Amino acid sequence: MSLIAPDYCSVDVRVSQPKQNLPSPVLILSSPRQWLTSFGMFRTLYCQSSRTWILSILQNAVTVGCIEIEEDGKVAAFGQPGDEPGTVRITVVDDSFWTRVLLSGNLGFSEAFMMGEVKVDDLQAVIELFIDNLSGLSNISWLYNKTIAAASGLWNAFAGQTHSRARLNVVASYDLSNEMYKAFLSKEMMYSCALWSEEEGGVRGDLVSGPTPGDLEAAQRRKNEHVLRQLRLRPGHRLLEFGTGWGALAIEAARTYGCAVDTLTLSVEQKTLAEERIREAGLEDRVCVHLLDYRDLPPHFEHAFDAFVSLEMVEHVGPKYYNTFFRLIDFALKKRGATAVVSSSTFPEHRYSEYQAEDFMRRYIWPNSALPSASALVDAAYKATRGQLKLHTVENHSAHYPRTLRTWGRRFKSNVRQDAVAATHPALHDPVEFAVFARKWEYLFAYAGAGFVKGYISCHMLIFTREGDAPNS
Repeated sequence: MSLIAPDYCSVDVRVSQPKQNLPSPVLILSSPRQWLTSFGMFRTLYCQSSRTWILSILQNAVTVGCIEIEEDGKVAAFGQPGDEPGTVRITVVDDSFWTRVLLSGNLGFSEAFMMGEVKVDDLQAVIELFIDNLSGLSNISWLYNKTIAAASGLWNAFAGQTHSRARLNVVASYDLSNEMYKAFLSKEMMYSCALWSEEEGGVRGDLVSGPTPGDLEAAQRRKNEHVLRQLRLRPGHRLLEFGTGWGALAIEAARTYGCAVDTLTLSVEQKTLAEERIREAGLEDRVCVHLLDYRDLPPHFEHAFDAFVSLEMVEHVGPKYYNTFFRLIDFALKKRGATAVVSSSTFPEHRYSEYQAEDFMRRYIWPNSALPSASALVDAAYKATRGQLKLHTVENHSAHYPRTLRTWGRRFKSNVRQDAVAATHPALHDPVEFAVFARKWEYLFAYAGAGFVKGYISCHMLIFTREGDAPNS
């Protein structure tokens, strides 16, 4: 069965028309947004007003590149055709697109894409254009967001939601199976940035000469080997890991370096598969997977470990707990000769804030996640450990992430099958539901890829050593 359902049917998700002989509207309004969109007598006028507002903003907002918007066979262009980075095109399929974007900005655009209300020839190129013109485009939803902000607290006070909102809420809640991740990750199942070399054509090799069999596996093995070297591991060392994933790094540390590894996860499914893979490798006497929150380390972990590693897990810690995170690393590491490696997707310093507004990632992929900045992590490490962990090295892996994401996206499209995903989520037997689900993942790979390409987000690996330890030769 193909990945994407046939042309998306928008009938099922249009805002419901009001029934006849309704009571006073004051009694049935269910949310501030539905005040604006739910009633047939106002819907057409509101969509037209939204379209007019957005198109008027676009007249001056697009100063880099050009965007063409097609609707009902008519095309409007904004920006300068012929300018770098070129022209992108979107096609509006359902006029709900306009109200969604007006009310929620880039989050609204992602929802419109998932719902099939807009079609895009090159999704990542469109998002890159949005980033290039961010200052102007942010004006699209500013006024209306300010207007409804005071009333948005009433959202949960009234019953009911549109069909489209219900569908989007469901697609955000799927707890995906190990089998789905196997379909697009490398054989080792590493869900973090790979490191590409000239053996695979470099970070743009797939664009120049195309992907090659096993390229992702080679790049992920290189990443694991690099991380383990930075940890200065020796036979008999103990390694503590926050964020097991599916056990790839822990297995390699035990197999190659003869280490004992304790690794923590909160996912029952990941723990089950990681333990299965550990048994297959014959390493169950060296690797122990704990279903445990990092904040609940047992007393006997105190100063018991020679090394610590966490690969792209700190995004789920949150600014409030950065100090706790590093205090517990300090608690677990030996007082001398210990090393910690922490990698994370990050915001550049000028864009970082402890408050991060809801966007596509925080709403539909990793709820309540927050990207740190590199300096926020360094500062937290210094304060939490009172200088007992010192920064040794900073590496920026941002250039390697776009190819990683492109490769995941290709494999997802080729390998993820509706029947396999629906086996654990029966609602996805419905081709419309599955189409929304598939477009969510398509949007993820393009959205993150554009962020790294444009420098909107980065990926840093920080290496810490104990105060007083000599640099690693």
